[in-house]
Amino acid sequence: MSDFFNTSIGYMKKNILITGGAGFIGSHVVRLFVQKYPEYGIYNLDALTYAGNLENLKDIDQSPNYHFLKINILDADALDAAFDAHGITDVVHLAAESHVDRSIVSPLDFVYTNVIGTVNLLNTARKKWAADYSKHRFYHISTDEVYGSLGAEGFFLETTAYDPNSPYSASKAASDHFVRAYRETYHMQTVVSNCSNNYGPYHFPEKLIPLFINNIIEEKPLPVYGDGLYTRDWLFVKDHALAIDLIFHQGVDGETYNIGGFNEWKNIDLVKLLCAQMDEKLGRAKGYSEKLITYVKDRPGHDRRYAIDATKINKELGWKPTVTFEQGLSETIDWYLSNKEWLQNVTSGAYQNYYNGMYQNR
Repeated sequence: MSDFFNTSIGYMKKNILITGGAGFIGSHVVRLFVQKYPEYGIYNLDALTYAGNLENLKDIDQSPNYHFLKINILDADALDAAFDAHGITDVVHLAAESHVDRSIVSPLDFVYTNVIGTVNLLNTARKKWAADYSKHRFYHISTDEVYGSLGAEGFFLETTAYDPNSPYSASKAASDHFVRAYRETYHMQTVVSNCSNNYGPYHFPEKLIPLFINNIIEEKPLPVYGDGLYTRDWLFVKDHALAIDLIFHQGVDGETYNIGGFNEWKNIDLVKLLCAQMDEKLGRAKGYSEKLITYVKDRPGHDRRYAIDATKINKELGWKPTVTFEQGLSETIDWYLSNKEWLQNVTSGAYQNYYNGMYQNR
């Protein structure tokens, strides 16, 4: 571990490239780093595809240590130029195609972005940092889906063998392997984390919780796959951002850290809790929104259960979730109800105009 990561002597100047920083998790990480570390240069690199939304960061986009770079990680020349122009010292890599349903329809998009894009970043960092890898860190954020599916018992550990079952999880597994291979082959400093399902403010409404919040508001059907008994471990996105901060600064080179919420829910139970909280907040009769639940045909390769054992990050770095799921869900619903313009812009596609207004004429 280099002196930079030793909190007892303070932090050295860093120019950190956070990829996918206009996305859901990425925007929370960017905000945290911009506000917590004014001495750092924070460079948000995002291609602004459908899920990238700069409105997620309009509260900090005038901060002197924040910079936005509209670059696709498939563009190796643009990455090379960005590293040179901004003296990039470290990478926190979140940019990825992440929606399983989309991966089933178009798996090659996931291969390009998640695998080739990651290798492009690794190649650029390897070349630019070759003089002394000990001064630089490449932190790769991944998913628990690389581990496959669990039965009724047990948990994913950092040592669990990979067994991906969807094109999305296969592409993320491949990118994880490349990050570890670059450490072993080229001696780069790398860390990897695998997280459970995130939820919270600024989540693009194609994923379960924001989609169902929006559908409940609009009294549209709530499509539940199969029998609704698929089980996931849910992690509040702000807690995930705090874990990423800890791992970036204090994680041990070459290690993997699982980040989970200690918070398993069957899909149908989660949906019913969401309905109950929404009915209360919207002043609707008890049970009103549950009538919107509609069971639909299951998707191919649907993993039955995910559950993460986050003991390692708790014991080694002192991280644990700060809110219960009920608290986090309530805060999430309140945010969406208070930010209906953001939700309307996202569902209509108008959010994509924000970049044109803020950056194209600069």
